[in-house]
Amino acid sequence: MMRLKSKCAIVNENTTLVDMDPGSFKTFDTDYFKLVSKRRGLFHSDGTLLTDPFTRAYVQHHATGAFKDEFFANFAASMIKMGNANPLTGSQGEIRKKCSMVNH
Repeated sequence: MMRLKSKCAIVNENTTLVDMDPGSFKTFDTDYFKLVSKRRGLFHSDGTLLTDPFTRAYVQHHATGAFKDEFFANFAASMIKMGNANPLTGSQGEIRKKCSMVNH
């Protein structure tokens, strides 16, 4: 944690790069869940996963590292769902400046 605080000392600076999954950033694996379960996630949304009983159980389940095949199957299914989402493009949609509000 101290390493992250020293790397990100300036609050609004947005050019510093940090690993989202330190120690495992070159591998696609379930180590992310181990970090989140220890409350060592990088983003606010990582910590939020532990506030809901369903998502907390999912994180803790995969933090064990014993269910890699299940995780990869879940990930593949989610990528297919995202690919079928048909997002709005061009003038049909917009990128929100604040996620919770429509741009005016």
